[in-house]
Amino acid sequence: MNESFDIAAITYDSTFTHSKIGELQRNLVYGHLTEILPSNQELDILEINCGTGHDAIWLADQGHRVIATDISSEMISIAKSKQNGNDKHLEFLQLDINELETFNSDHSFDLIFSDFGGLNCLSPNQLNQFFITAEKKLKPNGSIVGVIMPRHCLMENIYFMMKNKFKQAFRRNTSDVVIANVDGIEVNTWYYNPKDIKKVSTEFFNTKKLKPIGLWIPPSYLESFFSNKLGVLKILSSLDMLFRRFAFLSKYSDHYLISLVKK
Repeated sequence: MNESFDIAAITYDSTFTHSKIGELQRNLVYGHLTEILPSNQELDILEINCGTGHDAIWLADQGHRVIATDISSEMISIAKSKQNGNDKHLEFLQLDINELETFNSDHSFDLIFSDFGGLNCLSPNQLNQFFITAEKKLKPNGSIVGVIMPRHCLMENIYFMMKNKFKQAFRRNTSDVVIANVDGIEVNTWYYNPKDIKKVSTEFFNTKKLKPIGLWIPPSYLESFFSNKLGVLKILSSLDMLFRRFAFLSKYSDHYLISLVKK
């Protein structure tokens, strides 16, 4: 797995982080995080599956202390190359999410954060173990914020149905593993609706917030299709902002943000 993401790391920023679709979806995430995170308190944050570090740097810029981790050494290397050497509140470390229990830190965390499908790389058994371990790593009243891919995606359905590719249109709608393409790399992926996350985490966490991310903004792999349709993307982005308040639409979006608070 880490070797696959090492390969994907080379083009990850150009194909997603700095893509128009990637920026639009990430702005939605940051908008919700701004509402969730206190503006007058420094939090201890652990980011898992941090990729090339864009979110970790943003969180550190908000004044929080961040340890950002990823299974890929190449992702971590690229992330470190972006880091301001004077920033003592941000640290990048290589870590497999499935080995979170072995991660030794001098302190527990206020927040564990995973953006854009990191938790979709976990099988149901691994996801269950993650929540067991995460609860132990959090301070009292600590929280998890995950941005997760559900089993349905309205824009994906529409796009592939227009192309008469009905199997691809509904490829997410399964409890089985799906082989997803990440920058040309095949990655085992499981899709989880919000109710799946609530069910597996309910022993240790209460759900505080649920919001759609990319209900109308399309999946990032459609960047080339929309590259000369920036006006359309602007309209779709406005629709996402309009519909972001409706939690029940989360299971139909490209991703959704779910905030869970430790019991």
